[in-house]
This record gives sequence, structure tokens and C-alpha cells, in this order.
Amino acid sequence: MAAAPVSFNAPPEEPISSPAHLDGVAYLYGHPLLNSLSPPLHKTVYSALGLNWQQIPLSSVTGSSSTYPPPYTRSPPIEKFLVSIRSNPKFVGSSVTMPWKVAIMPHLDDLTEQARQAGACNTIFLRTDPTTGQRAYVGTNTDCDGIREALTKNSPDPSLFHGRPALIIGGGGTARTAIYVMRRWLGSSQIYVVNRDASEVASILAEDRQRNPDPRGQAPLIHVTDPEQASRLEPPAAIVSGIPNYPPKTPEELRARSIIQMFLGTEATAATQRGVILEMCYHPVPWTDIAQMASTGGWKVILGSEALIWQGLEQARLWTGRDVVNTPGVVQQVKDMVAKTLAERAAERAAANKSSL
Repeated sequence: MAAAPVSFNAPPEEPISSPAHLDGVAYLYGHPLLNSLSPPLHKTVYSALGLNWQQIPLSSVTGSSSTYPPPYTRSPPIEKFLVSIRSNPKFVGSSVTMPWKVAIMPHLDDLTEQARQAGACNTIFLRTDPTTGQRAYVGTNTDCDGIREALTKNSPDPSLFHGRPALIIGGGGTARTAIYVMRRWLGSSQIYVVNRDASEVASILAEDRQRNPDPRGQAPLIHVTDPEQASRLEPPAAIVSGIPNYPPKTPEELRARSIIQMFLGTEATAATQRGVILEMCYHPVPWTDIAQMASTGGWKVILGSEALIWQGLEQARLWTGRDVVNTPGVVQQVKDMVAKTLAERAAERAAANKSSL
């Protein structure tokens, strides 16, 4: 018998647990979390380091595949979450995802430059005063590390980014984070922004002026609004795409897609000198329509799972205090786990699609 439909607005909250058998507890705070790779990623790291730790998702599943709306999750309110972690001696850190990335920032003891410039916090870590022993709860944004490492470690020559334009596709948190990365580490000369919603880009520009009132020395942001404008611009060397893999339907979506196609080109040739594109959308499948367009146009495509891996490894470094990346075997074990999980999910999706025909 099909389960009774449930309301998306009022699913039950999950109790904040701290199992007694664990030495350290990290959390994944936000919703929905049904497809998150964060807990298995951190489990892989903790096992490799010999730590009796676990990352626990703080959300409860409501509904089933036979209900409408489909399964969703809900996490505790910020106040309940913060009271819990501040009173928990086993707490080592937390991932923060939607819808709390921005809302949680004013409640923390301090923020890093990465969190401030990205305008969002995806990680909480502890900073202990060596004199008083008092713990500070600090917010940062390791998505910056994820995007930076994904681009630089998978590029033939990262120095080619310097002094060249970059392109951001999207208008959300990924776009804001990528802008900071392009400026801080890649040395981009200017940054093009393409998005279906002009108001979202206007918000990005306004926030950027507020955070950086003196534009000198900053790569300017350029809102690209039509393909003809794109055709006159110097081609980008690096692209970060942060939009869902849905086919464009509305006039605004179709216009944005036309601009993207202009930047990507249509066919690779021997004389083509393209750059790299980081496709941040890896669910439900890693290879998106934009990834295919870019590959056809001669771009090197970097999957978003790379950014996921490197941001998670930086979280693990902050929480454990260990040089996780240079600990033999850890990075490869994490990469193997992520690749295996994504392949399994893709196979399950393909089988489900086939059975529905």
C-alpha cells in the first residue's frame, strides 16, 4: 500500500545524536541530504587515519518514493543545532549546506575571509585559545578550496589562467564562491557572468560592491546578456558552471544557453585552443548537457566530484588537525569511493529509466 502523502512544509525534526561509542562527532547540517556524499567521504578519511569518528546527517527522511511530494529531509533550527554542538565535548566540526549556509553566519564566533568573500559558510571548525582553552566556533567556506584545487590540479598549465578572463555560469552560492577563487588564486583579468535570472546577477554585483568598495586591483564582473556581446569578448580560459542539468525552456533560459554556446564554440579543431570547464553539477549524473557541449567544443571538462573531494579533504584537515592530503593513500581512497558511488548511482538511474519504458 502506498504511504500517505506528507507535507513538505512540516516534516519531523531529527534529534541531534552523539553516539556514546564514538570518540569524535562531525555533523552534516542542512536539507535535503538524501544524496549527499559527505558522510561516506569523511568515513573514508577517518578509517584511513584510524579515528573512531563519524559524520552524522542531521535531517530526517519524510515520505517515500510512492508519495508526492517525494522524499524530503528537514534539519533542526539553527538555535537548537548551536546549543547542541556548543555543549558537546565530542563535537569536532560540521558541514553546512542549504538552507543554512548564509543564515548561520551571524551566529558563529568568527568567519574566515573565504566565508566573508563567498558570502556563505559551508564548514564550521573549532579554534582553541592556547591560553584559556576556550573554544571558538569558526565558519569558513571550503568550497573555495574545492573549486581552486579542482581547476588547478586538473589543468595542463594553471599559469595560463593568469591575466585571462574567466566565465561563471549561474547566480547562486557556487557563482559567488567561484568569483572569489578566480580573483584570489587564478589571477583572472575579468569575470563574465551568465545566468537566466538578471536579478540574481544584480544581487551578486551589489554584494560584491559592498564587500569590495575599492575596485582597484579586482577583476571586474561583467554581466553578459546576449550572444552578440559574448562574441566580441576575449574568450575565457576557465569556466565554472553551477546550474542544474535541466534543458532550457523559458526565453531567459534559452538566451542564457545561446550565450554559453557562443563561449564554448561548436566543434573542436586542430587549431582550437580552449581552456577548462568545471561542471559542478554531478547529480544525478556527472556528465551534463553543458559538459557535452564543452567537450565537443574542445574544452577539458572537470567533473564537480573533483571539487567535492577537495573541499571535503580541507574540512577533514580543519577537523582532525592532520595533513590529510599528504597522508599516504587517503586521497586515492576518497577518489575511489566517490567514483564507485557515482557509478553505482548512474547504473541505478539507468536501470530505473529502462524499467519505466
